[in-house]
Amino acid sequence: MPRVAKTKYCLLAFFSFTASAVSAADPQQQVSGLMDNSIVHQAMGDIVASDAQLLDETIELTEIPAPPFAEEMRAQRFGQKLREAGLTDVSIDEEGNVIGRRPGRSGDRTVVLSAHLDTVFPAETDVTVKIDGDTLYAPGVGDNTRGLVVVLAILRTMQQHSIETDADVLFVGNVGEEGLGDLRGVKYLFRKGGPRIDAMIAVDGGKANRLVYGGVGSHRYRVTYKGPGGHSWGAFGRASPHHAMGRAISAFVENAGEVTSSGSKTTYNVGRIGGGTSVNSIAFESWMEVDLRSGDQAKLDAVDAVLQRAVQKALQDENAARLGGEELTVDVERIGTRPAARGDVESPLVQTAAAAMNALGIEPDLQISSTDANYPISIGIPAITLSRGGVGANAHAPNESWKNENAHLAIHIALITLLAEAGAVF
Repeated sequence: MPRVAKTKYCLLAFFSFTASAVSAADPQQQVSGLMDNSIVHQAMGDIVASDAQLLDETIELTEIPAPPFAEEMRAQRFGQKLREAGLTDVSIDEEGNVIGRRPGRSGDRTVVLSAHLDTVFPAETDVTVKIDGDTLYAPGVGDNTRGLVVVLAILRTMQQHSIETDADVLFVGNVGEEGLGDLRGVKYLFRKGGPRIDAMIAVDGGKANRLVYGGVGSHRYRVTYKGPGGHSWGAFGRASPHHAMGRAISAFVENAGEVTSSGSKTTYNVGRIGGGTSVNSIAFESWMEVDLRSGDQAKLDAVDAVLQRAVQKALQDENAARLGGEELTVDVERIGTRPAARGDVESPLVQTAAAAMNALGIEPDLQISSTDANYPISIGIPAITLSRGGVGANAHAPNESWKNENAHLAIHIALITLLAEAGAVF
C-alpha cells in the first residue's frame, strides 16, 4: 500500500478549500485540502476544547445499561442527543438502531458514521462509573460507550461550524454488535429495501492508529446432546450426553490443527459448557457453545467441517458404546455468522483514513478484525472501522477502563475521514 507522506499537525493553517476542486479519486489531496481549511482547523480545535463535556457524556451514557438485546434505554437517550445537536430526522428502526439523517447538498450518496450501543454485560451489572485521575472504570465505558461519544462529537462539530457535505450522512447508534447479537443491527441497516448506503465508517476499539479494512469471519454454534439420563449406579451403561460431549471436544481439538496450523490465522474456542443435574446422575442433556474464526472464508469453512465431523463421530461412538437404553441425539444450532470479508487496502475509503492519520503524524496500523464493518464489506460496500481513541483496558471484563489520553486524535481522524468521504463543501 502506498504510504501518504506525513504532514506536521498544526492548527495555524488558514487556507480556503472547495471540495469540488479536489478529485474524489485522490484521497491524499482531499485530506490535504481539509487539513489546510480554516473552518476544519477551528472545528478540530473546538473538539480539543470540549474534552470535559465529552468526558461527562461518556459517564452519562455508560451509566445507562445497554445489555444484549435490551439497548432501548440507551438508544432513546442517544436519539435525544442527536436531536439536541440539531438533527430533525431522527428515528429508531424496527431492529433498535438509532438513525439520525443529516441531509447533504445533493444527497446523491449516503455515508454512515456509526458506533454500537450494546455492551456484553447483563442487565443486573453495576455500570456506575468510578474515576481515578484521568481514568474511568465501569463495564462498557470504552466498549463502546466512548464510540458513541465520538459520533456525537463529530455531529456537534459539523453543526456548530455549519460544515456541509454533498452526501447525506447517517449518524447511527446500532444494536447487536456484541456476542450473540451477531451484527443484527448492521445486518438490518443494510437489508434489502433498507436505506441507501454507499459507505460506512464504524467507530470501535483499539489505538488511534487502528484502521480495520477487512473482517475476521466467525461461525458460532450451540451443540446439544440429549438422552434419557438416569441414576449413575442403577442406570449405568446408558449413553451419556456428557461423555459424548467429551468425545466431541477431544476429537475436534485433536483434528482442528489440520486447518489452524498453517495459512491464514484460524482459531477455535469452546466458550461455554453446561448440563446435568447432579454428580450421581447421568445427564439427560449436555451443551456447549463454540466460536470459530478466520479472515479467510475457505479456512473458516474448513475448521467448521472438522467440528461437524467430530460432533457426529462422538454421537456414533457414544451410542455404540452403550450397554442399553435409548440412543442419544444431537442438535447443532448456528447461533452466529459473521462473514469473513476481504477488504481492499487500496480502496479510496481506506486510503483516505490512512491519509488522515498520516496528516496527524500517526502511522496507520492496517488490520482485519471482527467489527460492524464485516457485513457491508462482505456485500461489496466500502466500510472501515476506526478507533474511539484514548487507552482502553480489560474490555468485556467488570474492571473495564478507559483512559483519557490524547482522545481527541481519534475524533479528528474520524472527522477528516468522514468529511472527505461525504464530500465537505465550503
